[in-house]
Amino acid sequence: MDASLPQIPDWLRQRSTGLLLHLSSLPGEFGIGNMGKPSRELIDFLSEAGFSHWQICPVGPTSFGDSPYQSFSSFAGNPYFLDWNPLLELGLVEEDDLSTLQDLPCDSVAYGDLYERFWIVARKAALQFESKRPKLESIYGSYEEFISEKSSWIESYALFCALKAENEKKPWWLWPEELRNFEKARHRLSDPKLSEEINLHYFLQYLFFGQWKALRSYADSRKISILGDLPIYVAPDCADVWQRPDLFLLDITTGLPTAVAGVPPDYFNPLGQLWGNPLYDWPAHQAEGYAWWLERLAAQNDLFDVTRIDHFRGFHDYWSIPADHDDAREGVWESGPGSEFFEVVLERFPALPFLAEDLGLLNDGVHALRKSTNLPGMAVLQFAFDGDPANLYLPHNLSRDLVLYTGTHDNDTSLGWYESADEEVRGNFRSYLSVSGEDATWDLLRAAYRTVSNLVVVPMQDLLSLGSEARLNRPGHAFGNWAWRMTSEQFASLSFEAATYLREQAKASGRLPLGAKA
Repeated sequence: MDASLPQIPDWLRQRSTGLLLHLSSLPGEFGIGNMGKPSRELIDFLSEAGFSHWQICPVGPTSFGDSPYQSFSSFAGNPYFLDWNPLLELGLVEEDDLSTLQDLPCDSVAYGDLYERFWIVARKAALQFESKRPKLESIYGSYEEFISEKSSWIESYALFCALKAENEKKPWWLWPEELRNFEKARHRLSDPKLSEEINLHYFLQYLFFGQWKALRSYADSRKISILGDLPIYVAPDCADVWQRPDLFLLDITTGLPTAVAGVPPDYFNPLGQLWGNPLYDWPAHQAEGYAWWLERLAAQNDLFDVTRIDHFRGFHDYWSIPADHDDAREGVWESGPGSEFFEVVLERFPALPFLAEDLGLLNDGVHALRKSTNLPGMAVLQFAFDGDPANLYLPHNLSRDLVLYTGTHDNDTSLGWYESADEEVRGNFRSYLSVSGEDATWDLLRAAYRTVSNLVVVPMQDLLSLGSEARLNRPGHAFGNWAWRMTSEQFASLSFEAATYLREQAKASGRLPLGAKA
């Protein structure tokens, strides 16, 4: 271990590179990326190209709006990511069943059509489960043991989904009063009217975690770690709030939030950002030793090698907006749990397999909290070229414990960023990097590889030199997000030649995995 880096977690001590690509954006034959062949082929490419990490967005079941950051559960997996081929081979579905999924677009995710078609296939497969159970268990392990291992959340999640179906997909606070939290509704777990729907969601989670375990094992065999992502807040309409309303700031009568999350106005957003997520009752969490949060983080550790914690600032202070307001202007700053919370986290997870998303305009207290926890922070190279030599994201101001991104899932692609930036920014970029700007995407990648930051992460769109048409998310835009997918043809274009070039760049900048052949 390098004694000159005492503040950096072990997972970040070696220079390395990572690729950012959400599972939904992989190519594949079922309307959305999946955990089967497309994921394994990507892992093979990463290994050949000298990468060490694959970073993805949250993998929970997406709610309305299709954002992976608004999920029906903090603990469940998204069944859309299932690979149907093993189930076809075992006879749970037939080729004709899958044809409706195979007819979906291959260059984007058509979430509405996917929703309509996926659940028909999933229900048919679930009805075949008992007849095929021995074969499935030989692949994915004991079904009963799985249910027992996930007992702290899977019953409430499955019942939540079943009751949502029974109540015409309405949010839980619009259900009959006797169903508005898990404890009141628990008796419905044994209701024959709900048994098929409850078993469907048990079955899909069993498949998700079985296939995920196989994918993790394959990634390990190719020496690729998987970096995940955890939203700090949960969705209003989710099983977590429904199961434990006492841990959130809710109106006791209606179940609705009394205050919601967001961020205050700034230069880019004069009304601020009104996210609408319920806020935590931090004293209630403290009284339980932060047990719910520890379980949530442990669930992430079961999925990923390292987890990025979104909106780290909220642990220091958070913007609290009255729930009846239409924008974020009238919020107030409230204190988060601070260092006490991370002392508990560090005791449970001494290896600290977490990364703090600490982007934006932050106060000294937030910076001090991150440094006191030894959590690595983030930097984005696209933000560096405003002409200020003190800009924290310029290469000469970076540090080893900052994970450097050319861009994140919320940014434009590097090509789109360069083409849409004003001429002053483009001039600063060309001048600082001594480049012509004719190949800005790869100029940015090469510059990132050569910085002092121990881990550099680049989006797949940048490797494909794609423009704004391939942007994954536009914050503040309610529609048109999370749909971009890489096609099979685009993936094939990342030929041996591209992998060789990326590997050479990793070698030149000291980022090849330990023990890898140059």
